Amino acid sequence: MRESVSIKALLVGAMLAWGGAAQAASLTVGFSQIGSESGWRAAETTVTKAEAKKRGITVKIADAQQKQENQIKAIRSFVAQGVDGILLAPVVATGWDAVLKEARDAKIPVILLDRDIDPSGKDLYLTAVTSDSVEEGRVAGHWLAKTVGEKPCNVVELQGTVGASVATNRKKGFDAAIAPHANLKLVRSQTGDFTRAKGKEVMESFIKAEGGHAICAVYAHNDDMMVGAIQAMKEAGLKPGKEILTVSIDAVPDIFKAIAAGEANATVELTPDMAGPAFDALKAYKEKGTVPPKWIQTESKLYTAADEPLKVYESKKGLGY
Repeated sequence: MRESVSIKALLVGAMLAWGGAAQAASLTVGFSQIGSESGWRAAETTVTKAEAKKRGITVKIADAQQKQENQIKAIRSFVAQGVDGILLAPVVATGWDAVLKEARDAKIPVILLDRDIDPSGKDLYLTAVTSDSVEEGRVAGHWLAKTVGEKPCNVVELQGTVGASVATNRKKGFDAAIAPHANLKLVRSQTGDFTRAKGKEVMESFIKAEGGHAICAVYAHNDDMMVGAIQAMKEAGLKPGKEILTVSIDAVPDIFKAIAAGEANATVELTPDMAGPAFDALKAYKEKGTVPPKWIQTESKLYTAADEPLKVYESKKGLGY
């Protein structure tokens, strides 16, 4: 009798364990993606899908087309559907309190990807998986200062979307890095909205305003704007990467082709795999109640021509950039 009870207990335990594993594997997660303003953003979406498939997670992706109101609608839709978790790549840093309170009231954890929100909303999300975007700007600025040395250098800046935390922080880090170097002067700074087309347009205006040969370096908050800026420089008869130094952020495949061609100089990597750590954190929270740290930081790595750019390009080109 004791043996049969023991066997029954084992069977019940096994069924419960299997049920728990099945529940973990069948998580449904909503992802409010900003849009496709850059190649990096497309790669983030591709990698998110791949990571979800690998873990047996159903992911529902809503493309916000760079509009916060669309993201708010998507989050409310995910709440109504009763998803197990929500990933949010916030287009701007403010204006999230009301909708995130709705998610919290529904006991649906929210994880931020690659961008942060205003500090007042920190109790409304589980964790943020991001790089240190201030450090990204700082790495770019330090590279430029070291490369230029003591010679006078007029710098123009292509900023990201106005109001986005990543744009604010990448500017903050860069400004701090070049501040001790009086020879580095930021002469123009304007948003290029993180897009190639706008980056090209703004760079054309910089060249007209300053005169191409008066510009020593271009700093762009992302590689896509820099690719557009490179095109503008070439069309103006300038030699980007040689006459005008370039440094940008994201490390998308096309910038490595430009570096290999001598038309770009440096990029700081922003990994597109934010979802992997996010899914791990969500799984631990749902299964064990483990509360992750408020910030899960990814690495900010500098790449130049010394890093075999074509080899890096080959490793990245299939990620959906």
